[in-house]
Amino acid sequence: MQSLHFHTIEPVIFTDSKVLILGSFPSIKSFEEGFYYAHPRNQFWPILAAIYKEPVQTKEDKTALCKKHKIALFDSAASLQRDANNSSDTNLKNIEVNDFEKLLAEYPNIKTILFTGKKAQQIFDKEYKHLKIKKVLLPSTSPAYASMKFEEKLAKYKEALPHPFQ
Repeated sequence: MQSLHFHTIEPVIFTDSKVLILGSFPSIKSFEEGFYYAHPRNQFWPILAAIYKEPVQTKEDKTALCKKHKIALFDSAASLQRDANNSSDTNLKNIEVNDFEKLLAEYPNIKTILFTGKKAQQIFDKEYKHLKIKKVLLPSTSPAYASMKFEEKLAKYKEALPHPFQ
């Protein structure tokens, strides 16, 4: 049964953030944990840990990594309907998009948006395709997207993310 869900996880964002990483909408596990990419098999945090060679064990570690490297995290969808037991992007209906004109006006240092999968970009483009900002589509880090090896995903994220020395 489909039910209405609202995005309740605050963005991880700082005044000097340069890159905004957008997922589609938090997984059930992320809602339970109250933080982004919380599913234990999601490769997002292992990828960032490998790129920046920093620990990502706690929410505090993850937030500190994002702050240090000027990375912001959020999702394209503000609310939607989905089956309460299914986090798959194919299960998302009646999607309302977050207000990215407002967000980007509040955080003018953000110059690039990285999408963690096609659905995140499709949701964003529904309202904001016209925005003049660099946009990069990256492979999903979800455990559901297993057709690409970790090393391949790591290489693509490493290419798109700010380097540690910047």
